[in-house]
Amino acid sequence: MADAFVSFAVQKLGDFLIQQVSLRKNLRDEVRWLRNELLFIQSFLRDAELKQCGDLRVQQWVFEINSIANDAVAILETYTFEADKGDDDEFVSRLKACACIFRKEKKLYNVAEEIQSLKQRIMDISRKRETYGITNINGTNSGEGPSNQVRKLRRTTSYVDDHDYIFVGLEDVVQKLLAELLKAEPRRSILSIYGMGGLGKTTLARKLYTSPDILNSFPTRAWICVSQEYNTMDLLRNIIKSVQGRTKETLDLLERMTEGDLEIYLRDLLKERKYLVVVDDVWQKEAWESLKRAFPDSKNGSRVIITTRKEDVAERADDRGFVHKLRFLSQEESWDLFRRKLLDVRSMVPEMESLAKDMVEKCSGLPLAIVVLSGLLSHKKGLSEWQKVKDHLWKNIKKDKSIEISNILSLSYNDLSTALKQCFLYFGIFPEDQVVEADNIIRLWMAEGFIPRGEERMEDVAEGFLNELIRRSLVQVANTFWERVTECRVHDLLRDLAIQKALEVNFFDIYDPSSHSISSLCIRHVIHSQGERYLSLDLSNLKLRSIMFFEQDFCKTSLINFRSVFQHLYVLQLNMNFGNMSIEVPDAIGSLYHLKLLRLRSIRDVPSSIGNLKNLQTLVVYPSGYTCELPHETADLINLRHLVTQYTKPLVHISKLTSLQVLEGVRCDQWKDVDPVDLVNLRELSMIDITKTYSLNNISSLKNLSTLTLLGRYDDSSPFPDLEFVNSCEKLQKLWLSGKLEKLPLFPDSITMMVLSSSVLTEDPMPILGRLPNLRNLQLERAYEGEEIMCSDNSFSQLEFLQLNNLSKLERWDLGTSAMPLIKGLGIQNCPNLEEIPERMKYVELLKKNYMS
Repeated sequence: MADAFVSFAVQKLGDFLIQQVSLRKNLRDEVRWLRNELLFIQSFLRDAELKQCGDLRVQQWVFEINSIANDAVAILETYTFEADKGDDDEFVSRLKACACIFRKEKKLYNVAEEIQSLKQRIMDISRKRETYGITNINGTNSGEGPSNQVRKLRRTTSYVDDHDYIFVGLEDVVQKLLAELLKAEPRRSILSIYGMGGLGKTTLARKLYTSPDILNSFPTRAWICVSQEYNTMDLLRNIIKSVQGRTKETLDLLERMTEGDLEIYLRDLLKERKYLVVVDDVWQKEAWESLKRAFPDSKNGSRVIITTRKEDVAERADDRGFVHKLRFLSQEESWDLFRRKLLDVRSMVPEMESLAKDMVEKCSGLPLAIVVLSGLLSHKKGLSEWQKVKDHLWKNIKKDKSIEISNILSLSYNDLSTALKQCFLYFGIFPEDQVVEADNIIRLWMAEGFIPRGEERMEDVAEGFLNELIRRSLVQVANTFWERVTECRVHDLLRDLAIQKALEVNFFDIYDPSSHSISSLCIRHVIHSQGERYLSLDLSNLKLRSIMFFEQDFCKTSLINFRSVFQHLYVLQLNMNFGNMSIEVPDAIGSLYHLKLLRLRSIRDVPSSIGNLKNLQTLVVYPSGYTCELPHETADLINLRHLVTQYTKPLVHISKLTSLQVLEGVRCDQWKDVDPVDLVNLRELSMIDITKTYSLNNISSLKNLSTLTLLGRYDDSSPFPDLEFVNSCEKLQKLWLSGKLEKLPLFPDSITMMVLSSSVLTEDPMPILGRLPNLRNLQLERAYEGEEIMCSDNSFSQLEFLQLNNLSKLERWDLGTSAMPLIKGLGIQNCPNLEEIPERMKYVELLKKNYMS
């Protein structure tokens, strides 16, 4: 991991030498020397990191390397920040030139002095390297940096995984527990599932939760994760939000309530409902005790599912409840699971199969260990590589002849490239059990500098990294849409591993309010609670690169007092919910010159100083109301790639944002004044409040647009404007139209995925859609008001997934014998008048089991 810190510093030093063309020769020489020395030291890091586990002196040596690399970056960024002050105004700069000479000379002197100090530290490190016997084991490959290694990874931009662990061996358990949940017992009862970490308790609970029988039997459902550090009020709020929705009125009301009020409110909310609530990952019986009074017993068959690692928690949850101890997989089931998760079973020769069976047997039927082992071996080619994995695991085998799961997890982590290690460790930043948006983690990696620059789009490379971690079973898929991962998570044991490894190299520090502790050496601080107390600490001497707040309750004044000392920040995330409060971002935000990602919630307005953030790549703002106000200066963010918010002022000069890749939240009436001809890099456009009043024809100028989402007003029956422009978007692949359509336009042949929602078409759309040669995924949601759809012969030649939802008048579906030859997934929901589905479709896997409900 130290290699990552050094690589980043070497890159920044190189960029600095290129950008600062007027740098004095003696200072340029010093920076060049520093870069070369770090490059030299980098060739010894692999040996050092292999030795540091058993030698505290070597561990300290690696730690000092990290510190030097981070300090070098901070020094250069401070110089750049000071040198660029005022350069935007040429006239003012000239007036101040004479007065600045002395200050700049002093700044140059300070930089040179600080670099001299770094030189001394590097010389000391070189002496210690010889003392500790750290050798160059990179050899001739030392010139191949992490970015080159990463490019060799197999990358795809789509990934679909049906389950956390492909569900194996527990079908009988599912049926048994379903019967328990659905039995004719009016009393509210508790079903407890317990077992060790990695057995699949959450997977089993999710299987039950999404079962068609459960969906049809329990109109009200909710899911909460408790984890080790829980807050009862937050848990109660989350259940209420799941049941009642997340309207502004509800959020405002909940923020004003005490714990007793929340308990009474939830009881009243559930009193007349038949509900199923999953309480996942309960560690202490007190956690369930603090919640159970809020679940009324109205004698209507309501149920609660609890998952826990603790037997006593499960046994004491309910005197008359049902307790299920989750078993380990049999050897046959374990082998079945291993093969299903292996990327290329066909390449496994008999000798490799024998090795694999030995290793799988030693996993003792633990699903998490099996899938991680399978992910590891999937990336090892040949018999000798598999033998090395076995040899390593056998060194740490337990007395009972089984493998510790921690050894498998660590081995899989150590097998990652440097770049992928950084990406994996970043998951430890998020709170336990939190579902992570794929777009968010990708943008964070980009902002942190983990993604190598090259010919491919950084977003595509980063998505490839995420898919690689998923293929290795280090990250789990939580949700997919359009054949792409949209949400993911990590298992608790893997999150523990990420935190442990991060602490070893000072990758990040999670603020502990109980001890008021923070690491002054960490460049990333994460705050899960008591942010005000964190900001009251002395942070003036830190060189932080990232600050991420995740807590729910945060005082309005805290952001106003946010200090300007964080001038090295690349990432600032205030991911909080202020309830009925909205906060105002101070002008000082514009001084965070190096900021690349800014993510804010409950914001009213953004100050004009944001235009100073020339390095900003991602701006995500979730306003406190329906919209926030973005200043015209937002259009000065020349490196902005992702703009995600709903705002009021039209950005007339938005076409200046030529780096923009993603634009979400723009309103139809704001788009009318935009000249998009210069938005040559825009790939994704999401527009709201579509009405017939405004033309959208200028979208045809977006020659690289691949994803388009157009959403009409919820309370407006006005149809969409003419959409014939869509046919001119020759690279458009994904299209979502939600709103009334007078007729279907002609679509480009490039379309692969489409959603038509609330279209209320009166003519059968299938004849037009069936001619699209590349359409793979189609969803119709309240899209058609007719009684019959007809799919003629040879239509839908590439269609793989079809969903027909809420077509209330549909009665007949005619399907030609050669139509949809590749179909493999079908969902039909709330089509009450549909008499029957075509015979051939009865053998297609159902995407939603509660079809024709």
